[in-house]
Amino acid sequence: MSFPNHRPRRLRTTPAMRRMTAEHRLAPADLILPAFIREGLSEPAPISSMPGVVQHTTDSLKRAAAEAVELGVSGIMLFGVPAVRDARGTASLDPEGVLNKAIRDVRAEVGDDLVVMGDVCLDEFTDHGHCGVLDANGYVDNDATLEIYAQMAVAQADAGAHVLGPSGMMDGQIAVIRQALEQAGHQNTAVLAYAAKYASAFYGPFREAVDSQLKGDRRTYQMDAANRREAIIEVELDLEEGADMVMVKPAMSYLDILADVAAMSPVPVAAYQISGEYAMIEAAAGNGWIDRRGAITESVLGIKRAGADMVLTYWASELAGWLKES
Repeated sequence: MSFPNHRPRRLRTTPAMRRMTAEHRLAPADLILPAFIREGLSEPAPISSMPGVVQHTTDSLKRAAAEAVELGVSGIMLFGVPAVRDARGTASLDPEGVLNKAIRDVRAEVGDDLVVMGDVCLDEFTDHGHCGVLDANGYVDNDATLEIYAQMAVAQADAGAHVLGPSGMMDGQIAVIRQALEQAGHQNTAVLAYAAKYASAFYGPFREAVDSQLKGDRRTYQMDAANRREAIIEVELDLEEGADMVMVKPAMSYLDILADVAAMSPVPVAAYQISGEYAMIEAAAGNGWIDRRGAITESVLGIKRAGADMVLTYWASELAGWLKES
């Protein structure tokens, strides 16, 4: 193992050589596009903290979904922003509500050519911004929230979602949703469990995107950033409850967690490159401090290298276009 017999640089000499010996590759099929639709808009509304990302109208969302299909992106994860909120997030259950209608509209536009996913969570729909209903002390009531999640899941499956993404980190949510889907005849609707979702400072721009009403934080139900072993417990529980896929969120500061989960999971593993990760790269690139395309590609490749089978990223369509070019 001595120089000059071993010169690792021999395998870096040309672009073709580097391409041939690359250990990991990105493909459009690895990517899922998160997308927001806001009720009552007449035209797409830019999100100031996420340059290039918008709150969609029905028409612009359908165009974005069709473009994703053309570019080879695998899926789209839909988030709805309602016009009216209440303490129990009841707009989430309305068949004609913003999210359920969006699922139906996107399915009508793309059929089975794109995996249509719905966010099963109450934070966009509650007037207090938490992911569940509150008890008399203002604490998120886990079991009361599960009852609503079950109804949300069935409503989204009825609307045509291929995959449901329960993101609230309530204990037992996968089991309750799976049971509700089976009873409603949706045996083929898959569940992507947000299995290891951490309370993170990097969600800030997302809260603008969904016009979050949150005061305080979600640390009583989302995971503590200090904990690593606990993530495996969460994943194991979701697998026992019937999760078809599992997710680590965020991606950037949790690549160790992602690698741990990928090493033990018998099902596909997703990672979510969240709004703050997006915003930081866009801000640095906008100031000319980093190469935008290089940083985007490298950041997503790093998530793939850590073990993700699929990556939710707001750059999904743009990155897929670059990948097809090359």
